[in-house]
Amino acid sequence: MKKKIAAMILSTAMAASLLAGCGGNDAGNAQESGSAAADAASETEAEPETEEAADTDQEEAGGESAAPTETRTIKILSMWPEDDADSTANGSIIMAMLQQYQAEENPDFTWEYEYVDSDNLKTKVTTLAASDDLPDFFAYDAGTSLLELIEADLVLDVTQALTDLGVYDSLDEGAKTYLANLTGTDSIYDLPLGLNIEGFWYNKALFEQAGIDGAPTTWEEMLEDCDKLLAAGIQPIATGAGDSWPATRLLHAYAIRLMGADCMEQAAAGTLAYDSEGFVKAAKMIQDMNKAGYFGVGATTVDQNTAADMVMNGEAAMLYNGSWYTSTLNADTNPAGEDGIGFFSVPTVEGGKGIATEYPMNCGTILCLSKASYDDSVAGFLKYFVTHVGDYSMNEFGALKGYVVKEYPDDVGGYTKMIADEMNKVTGTGNWFEALMTSELSTVVQENVQSLMNGDMSAEEYCEQMKDTYELTKPN
Repeated sequence: MKKKIAAMILSTAMAASLLAGCGGNDAGNAQESGSAAADAASETEAEPETEEAADTDQEEAGGESAAPTETRTIKILSMWPEDDADSTANGSIIMAMLQQYQAEENPDFTWEYEYVDSDNLKTKVTTLAASDDLPDFFAYDAGTSLLELIEADLVLDVTQALTDLGVYDSLDEGAKTYLANLTGTDSIYDLPLGLNIEGFWYNKALFEQAGIDGAPTTWEEMLEDCDKLLAAGIQPIATGAGDSWPATRLLHAYAIRLMGADCMEQAAAGTLAYDSEGFVKAAKMIQDMNKAGYFGVGATTVDQNTAADMVMNGEAAMLYNGSWYTSTLNADTNPAGEDGIGFFSVPTVEGGKGIATEYPMNCGTILCLSKASYDDSVAGFLKYFVTHVGDYSMNEFGALKGYVVKEYPDDVGGYTKMIADEMNKVTGTGNWFEALMTSELSTVVQENVQSLMNGDMSAEEYCEQMKDTYELTKPN
């Protein structure tokens, strides 16, 4: 049965690659780095240390992970180059964990690291799955793509494995909730290599200039603040709608507060129609906000990078964005300074089902483990990885990757710490707007959102096209 399901996965992926090519998600993963040349691949193999060094390290080792009783070469399939410190740093982080584990815990540990670009990742994985030859660790897309491998019984139950190892609490609580929600399973079957929450960022000085005491907690308060900002001659919100996806994020923000954080899961499952009253209200809200001038002149021509700069430069008061924005805010070049920009969760909507501690999240590409090849050798490194990667990523790159950080460095950026504190408030998570959509539906919602904002398409028409495209392209 496993081979039959895996074969079905492979045939589906190959058909898709012939039509449109395979790759990562859309703007939901915009912060992840792009791909290298189409067929580029590299493989490295680590050499064990000398016997003398191994004896010394074994005597001095004594961390949380015990060296496995058996050793073999661990295989890793990655979409991140080994030296990607200037982008997501995921490749650099994985390599550092491999090297540190070898040096500190198991000098006989060896590995092969294979790189494949993101456009070819899914085809590579499904080909290996069909031949029962998945590597020990492999990068993959979270959500529905991963669910196929789970149903084929090909990937490791990470919740169970980490619980057995006594280190499940090394994962961030928000990451656990979010990854389980993506697959609709009680357990998680993947490891995060990035975790972002989304919400509104605001320029504190502009709020003060407009006589606004603090961040709004309800959508109605936010609209009132927009009026105060306009009266003070300040553009209330920069949308980045020239890139389309930031505009659909705003629509989604209202939708989850009106209908609940699981509204997109319901829509993907067909239990909530895309032309239902809630989605129409969300589309109408974004259209009305633009009509009121809250997004400034020519809102649909401004890209997200420009919009982000406008908030830092004091040209606009608010911006909807993800926590990847902290890398820009922490930079010395931020004109707003170390404490000039604040953050608030998506405001609640009167009478809505959503609550302020439910955050839109995304995690980018994740790391899975082969169930068939899981053994003591893999378990030893897995335990070391989850208990060390949080602090390493924070100390070396100032990045939150979905793991508990035991000790923050003294020089950690204030904005990074602010988001870390915000993540501790998470009680529930929701996907971004297009996360569970087919590629065809995702294209339609993004292509039409500018027409919606400019009034060239009504909210009802926008949502009707969503529904029609869903019906035509939904999985059987």
